[in-house]
Amino acid sequence: MAAGGPGPAGDETDADILALEAFLPYRLNRAAELVSRGFARLYGERYGLTRPEWRCLATIGQFGRITATAIGTHSSMHKTKVSRAVRALEERKWLMREADPQDRRTEHLTLTPQGLKAYGELAGIARGYEAELMRALARDGEKLDRGLAGVERVFASGGKTQQ
Repeated sequence: MAAGGPGPAGDETDADILALEAFLPYRLNRAAELVSRGFARLYGERYGLTRPEWRCLATIGQFGRITATAIGTHSSMHKTKVSRAVRALEERKWLMREADPQDRRTEHLTLTPQGLKAYGELAGIARGYEAELMRALARDGEKLDRGLAGVERVFASGGKTQQ
């Protein structure tokens, strides 16, 4: 049995047991979920948005004019989630679709004046949330930022870990 809690049955030694809560990919995911959930409360209470709706709104606001496929790529969301979120934002009258004249299968998405207003308010709330988080982390925030940049650099360039 592993120290600090129940372990699997059998003859495994402590060296054979993976403590999930100490596994870096798990910790990164858990930390991201905790931070994201905290911010989701803010935009959820204010506008009743889901996480995919917020990500779509933020991505369109950032780029101005973009396709749903590009939103999915940029925000790491499955096309089904993007499609549902785009539909919900369209129902709120926060975005417009425009068919591409060269390829009628492609639609470009832009924010309406109402969508731009909501985006502006939420971008301010997001910046405030991030600043508050960085203040709470103090010097660890700068280290975290550098560490995340390193992780992104390794994996964005196609880097792999050894197996």
